[in-house]
Amino acid sequence: MNRSRQLVVLLLLTVLVLGLSVSAVAAQEQTVVIGFTASQTGKYNVESTRQINGLNLWLNQVNDAGGITLSDGTVVTFSTVFYDDESNTDRVQELYTRLATEDNADFLISPYSSGLTDASAIIAEQYGKIMITTGAASDSTYTKGYSLVFQTYTPASRYLTGALDLLASLDESAQRIAIVHENDKFSTDVSTALNDYALELGYEVVLFEGYDSGATDFAPFINKIQEAAPDAVLGGGHFQDGSTFARQLFEKTVTPAFVALLVAPPEPSFSELGEAALGIVGPSQWEPLAQIDASAAEAAGVDFYGPSSADFHDAYMEAFGEEPSYHAAGGYVSGLLLQKAIEDAGSIDTQAIKEQLDAMNLLTFFGRIQFDTTPEAHGLQIGHSMMYVQWQGMADALDKQIVWPPEAVTADALYPIGGE
Repeated sequence: MNRSRQLVVLLLLTVLVLGLSVSAVAAQEQTVVIGFTASQTGKYNVESTRQINGLNLWLNQVNDAGGITLSDGTVVTFSTVFYDDESNTDRVQELYTRLATEDNADFLISPYSSGLTDASAIIAEQYGKIMITTGAASDSTYTKGYSLVFQTYTPASRYLTGALDLLASLDESAQRIAIVHENDKFSTDVSTALNDYALELGYEVVLFEGYDSGATDFAPFINKIQEAAPDAVLGGGHFQDGSTFARQLFEKTVTPAFVALLVAPPEPSFSELGEAALGIVGPSQWEPLAQIDASAAEAAGVDFYGPSSADFHDAYMEAFGEEPSYHAAGGYVSGLLLQKAIEDAGSIDTQAIKEQLDAMNLLTFFGRIQFDTTPEAHGLQIGHSMMYVQWQGMADALDKQIVWPPEAVTADALYPIGGE
C-alpha cells in the first residue's frame, strides 16, 4: 500500500473512532420527560400553583446537581411537559392521553385534587405509565386494581379523623358536631369517613350537609348550624370555599367552640382573613414547623432520604419568595420519590421502578412514606400521617401552630375559639 493510501485509511479509521466516541458519549446522557397537568385556571389554581412550584424546585435541583447516574453509566436529567387542565375533569383524560401518546412522557405526576387525579389514573394504567399522585387524598382511586399509581398524601379516610381526637383531648363534654362539606369527591370522601369515625366514638352528628362546588353564599348552611347548636363544626372543601365559609361564620357571629376545615387553613394566605382565621384548625400534610430530618429517621428506625424540612423550606423561600405550604411540599416530594426509585433501580425501566416503589419504606422531610402493595388497595399511602394546625395570636399578627398530634405540638390549642 502506498503512502497516500495509508493516509486515507488512517484518516477513515480516525473518523470512525471519533464517531464511535461521540456516539458513546451521547448514549450516556438521557432526558426523561415527566408529564402532568396543572390548574393554572379554575378553582384549584392556588393549591395547584404551589404543587407545581414544589415539583419544579425538585427538578431544577436534580438537574443543577448533574442528574442521576444509572447502573450502566447513563446520566439522567429531567424535563417536563404540562398543560392547563382548567380545574376541569373533562379536560384531564384528554390531556393525559396526549401526554402518554403524543408527548411520550416517561413518567406522570397527578394533577391537583382527588377528582382530577381519579380521571388521570385510569390513563396512566392504560398506557403503562407510573404515576406519582400528589394533592389527591381519596382512597377509592386505589381500590380499582391499578398497579402503577402511587399515592403521596395521607388518604382521605384519615384526613379529619385526627381533628376529633384533638377535640376529645380538649373537651370530653363536647358531643354534638356538625359536618358541612363541598360536594366533590375528595371532600365527600373525607366527610363520610369523619362521620363514621364520629359515630364510632359516640359523637352525635347533628348536621351532615354538602354544598355545591363554587358556592359563595353559605348563609343557608350557617343558619342550620346556628339552629343545630353544635359544639364543633368540621368539613369544608378547598381554599376558596373554605376561606369564604370561615369568613362568613365570623361575620354572622356563629362561633362554635371548635372549627376544623379542609385545605384552606394550612395555606399561609389564610391568615389574611384576620380575626376570622383566629382559632380555625386545619389538617396539613406537612408543616415547616415540624423539623423532620435524619435524626428523626434514626429514632423511627428507617432510612432518611432527601433534604431536611429546614433545607426544603429555605430553598423554596429563595426560589419563590413565599412560605411553602403542604401543597408545595407534596409537589416536591412526588419528584423526590421518583428520584429515589430510579436511583435504587439503577434504571428507568417501568417494572424495575415499580418494584422499588412497592418496597419503599423511608422517612423524608414530608414524613414517612410507604405504599400498600395488596391487590385490594395497591399504591395507597399507609406510612404518612396528618398534622393539625391552628391560627393563633392577634388578628393583625397571626401565627400558625401545630396543635396535634402530641409528638409534633408547637403550642397548646386555643379552645374554645372565643376563649370563653
